[in-house]
Amino acid sequence: MKTARNKMKEATSLLMSLMLVAGLSGNAMAAPATPAGQAVTSAAAQPAAADNPALASGDATSAPVMQPVPAEATPVIPTDLSVMGMYHHADVVVKTVMIGLLLASVVTWALLFSKGAEVFTGKRRMRREFDALSSVRTLDEAAEQAESFAASSISAQMIRDAQNELELSAGSTDNNGIKERTGFRLERRVSAAGRYMGRGNGILATIGAISPFVGLFGTVWGIMNSFIGIAQTQTTNLAVVAPGIAEALLATAVGLIAAIPAVVIYNIFARTITSYRHQVGDVAAQIILLQGRDLDLAASEGDAPRGQTGQLRVG
Repeated sequence: MKTARNKMKEATSLLMSLMLVAGLSGNAMAAPATPAGQAVTSAAAQPAAADNPALASGDATSAPVMQPVPAEATPVIPTDLSVMGMYHHADVVVKTVMIGLLLASVVTWALLFSKGAEVFTGKRRMRREFDALSSVRTLDEAAEQAESFAASSISAQMIRDAQNELELSAGSTDNNGIKERTGFRLERRVSAAGRYMGRGNGILATIGAISPFVGLFGTVWGIMNSFIGIAQTQTTNLAVVAPGIAEALLATAVGLIAAIPAVVIYNIFARTITSYRHQVGDVAAQIILLQGRDLDLAASEGDAPRGQTGQLRVG
């Protein structure tokens, strides 16, 4: 009986030992092997989990995953966004455009002061000479008045032309022909005076017409470079591309700075030169009037034509 009981106990102990060994083997086979790298990562993440309650509690959704950015792809954002700073950071083509537009602006202001002084001085001189010729009755008296004019005065030159035509037409009885020839010569003088006074106005017209388009070219070039930078950095952050776009728009601003004064000054000069040309035309009409009066008086008195005795006394 004892022997049977002992055998039953041994069989039971052996069975339990086999079951225990089988359970341990099953757990070992179910557990996956942990890579060395993951173990290192888990160990490195333990301090972060201790600092961050969300990580320590196992809430994976509350902790964003940060992707490392390569150092060579990080864009450099200019810190100086002033006008000079944007100029220094601009592309060489944009810099060239802005320098050209600034030079055009300098030319515009130089023409304003130099040409403005010339035009307004010429208008004042023509007004004074016209007032002097309005008080005379004959061409000889006009020649005497012209002695006080400058040698390069357009009024003195037109008086000389009228006297010269009388001398060349000496002996002719066709007074209308003399008047027409004199009028033609004075008309050419008026046109020449207008062309001379209008020198430089075409430069203002050119600057005012093309400066906005030159500035727009610089803007297009700068924006193109900004989009190329977006493609290279692979980012659409506005803080990265905004400085380049601002540099491009600066070229358009400089173009407008050069164009607007040029257009305004051109319009002022155009009106002033037209007024000056009308003043020269008034002087020419007064000279023709004096010549016609002399011819008519000589014809009514039955004397020889005025050209036989008239002499020009203008230096």
